[in-house]
Amino acid sequence: MKKVFTLLILSTFFLSSCSQSDRWELHKERTASAVVYQEVPADFVPKEIKIISAGDSLTEGVGDSTKNGGYLPYLRTLLEEEKGIKEVDFYNFGVKGNRTTQLLKRLQREEINDKLSTADLVILTIGGNDIMKVVKDNISNLQLSVFDKEREGYINNLYQIMNTIIRVNPDAYIVLVGVYNPFSQWFSDIKELDQIVSNWNVASQQVVANYPNAYFVGIEDLFRNPTESLLHTDNFHPNDKGYELIAERLNKTLEERTLPDLVKKAYMVSKEEN
Repeated sequence: MKKVFTLLILSTFFLSSCSQSDRWELHKERTASAVVYQEVPADFVPKEIKIISAGDSLTEGVGDSTKNGGYLPYLRTLLEEEKGIKEVDFYNFGVKGNRTTQLLKRLQREEINDKLSTADLVILTIGGNDIMKVVKDNISNLQLSVFDKEREGYINNLYQIMNTIIRVNPDAYIVLVGVYNPFSQWFSDIKELDQIVSNWNVASQQVVANYPNAYFVGIEDLFRNPTESLLHTDNFHPNDKGYELIAERLNKTLEERTLPDLVKKAYMVSKEEN
């Protein structure tokens, strides 16, 4: 655990500069029941979809050399290649350093609520800074049990975030992106860090499983022993390739879980309007 203290002290200094400032196998993602959709009719006109992205620095896009929003431009390109989608409008509400408590407050602001009320999809990246706050608050007595206790607060906040979104827009799909261990490729011998991250992801999955239109997308494995560097020069945030892989993982889940419904709804609305 001595190595963990040293590493986490270093990460605390890094977090301060950024603030606005298996080994345990994860529960398997819920598998959707087999649903047969009618083929989109020939007279269907591809529609625009609106996506709200909210959360921390992964949503803001810290580490993206293009400064265009991290995974968002990659995901837009992939989605606009899908049948039935003409255009994707992204609204980025990512703020580096945000924790669940801060995101919960921001979701209640008018400028976010207005966009959220008509969104088709909400993508969240949150949780990494909650873990790092535990480090800052308990640096003199850091134990795994401390993370277990604080994780309960994170779970409660996450429930409130999900409920807030649903109150504003009960028809929106919600996708929660998991957290990853940015130090795993440099300190793979320190098992506790992987365990903490895995525990946090398991908690996130358990919350999301309670909402029929919500899905968890794990990215932890993408950053564990990659064949090429996926981190920015700060060794903390994703680089361009890292964001591209996150977008591909998100798109795969959307293809399987949400796009068939979104296209079907768009067609039904189109028929009603005509």
